[in-house]
Amino acid sequence: MLKIRKIKNTGKRVMSYVKDGFDKKRKPEKSLLLPKTSKVGRMSTGKISTRHRGGGHKRMLRIVDFRLNKKEIPAKVIGVEKDPNRTTFIALIAYADGEKSYIPAWHGAKEGDIIMISPKAEIKIGNRTILKRIPVGTEVFNIELKVNKGGQIVRSAGSSAVVMAQENGFTHLQMPSSEIRMIHDVCFATIGKAANIEHNTIRIGKAGRKRWMGRRPQVRGKVMNPVDHPHGGGEGNQPIGLKYQKTKWGKPAKGVKTRKPKKPSSQYIVRRRKKKKR
Repeated sequence: MLKIRKIKNTGKRVMSYVKDGFDKKRKPEKSLLLPKTSKVGRMSTGKISTRHRGGGHKRMLRIVDFRLNKKEIPAKVIGVEKDPNRTTFIALIAYADGEKSYIPAWHGAKEGDIIMISPKAEIKIGNRTILKRIPVGTEVFNIELKVNKGGQIVRSAGSSAVVMAQENGFTHLQMPSSEIRMIHDVCFATIGKAANIEHNTIRIGKAGRKRWMGRRPQVRGKVMNPVDHPHGGGEGNQPIGLKYQKTKWGKPAKGVKTRKPKKPSSQYIVRRRKKKKR
């Protein structure tokens, strides 16, 4: 559920945030925290590799277990927390042997839930099992691309893939992008939908809130000088003066295909994602 601010100033009167689905008073597990460096968007030499990144609120990294290798051991959810480093919520679980771990939370996760990670686990929301045991039409997330490598895809807030078919040792999954892809049916996936499904409806409200997130201001190329950007120059508000848009370094932008034509994983794509309507 979203909470909308009712303060009558310019920024906060349109600001909204998610207020349900996690424990607001719970403090993070100290044994699963690491310090986070502030050298965002820079290489080890200090050179900027990704523009418009930096600053941000001071925070700690949560060690999230995407592999979930402790199989055949039941685990109990101790609490659901908000992770400042990712969009989805995380669940703190305690295995029957006493070990604690953070895992990506599913929609509807709550304290006291019992889950199981096993090739023979019951088909129930929150459980993790191999794809070939999951019925057609079931939503899954935190999916492995390679066996025993851990969840790599469908991990962001509110996302899920749908099991479409089981065929010749592969499971056909419809991705959030509408692409249909084949994945080996012995790969693991978590049943359900990633938590925090209202994330995409949040209104930031003010520029300062973006700065807390580590996002620095961006400047349009067309308002720069010609020396700084291919779109730059001209008096007042002018068109870019080119056949197609370019990046700061003169390469084609917005619409150009960047996927390698002979990428090995292309053989596993059954149907490419649909083009966005403009």
